[in-house]
Amino acid sequence: MWLFLLFVAVPMIEIALFVKIGGFIGLWPTLAIVVGTAMLGSYLLRLQGALAMNQLRESFNKLEDPSEPLAHGAMILVAAVLLLTPGFFTDTVGLLLLLPPVRAAVFRYLRSHIKVQTFTTGAPPQQRFHETPDVIDGEFEEIDAEKGPAKGPPGWTRH
Repeated sequence: MWLFLLFVAVPMIEIALFVKIGGFIGLWPTLAIVVGTAMLGSYLLRLQGALAMNQLRESFNKLEDPSEPLAHGAMILVAAVLLLTPGFFTDTVGLLLLLPPVRAAVFRYLRSHIKVQTFTTGAPPQQRFHETPDVIDGEFEEIDAEKGPAKGPPGWTRH
């Protein structure tokens, strides 16, 4: 039910803001603000996205819990979608999500409402058998020395 309300409420809020702000400052400044926030958002998205990817790689390299960098990356992705959606409300929420302190606060809120049962970083690969460097695994077929090799193309090349 809340998702339905979100899909109804957000466009209504956007239309109301467009009408109010457009009536106050005019059409062209309103459109310039929408385009400007999209450009600013794409720049901040690129910058924050690169930082989030570096933090994620660092957590994997240190074998630490990657949930916070993953959550930051997901919030940056949501911010990008909101910034690409024209409107003042979605631009405001998208720009807020690009701010690291806001993302940290959202992460703390989500963390307090989510319980992680298990977290593993993976086990080292098990060696299936002992390999020796001078053994080559392969298949063969004996050829009768008197007959010689079979005439024609080998069977694996036929279509």
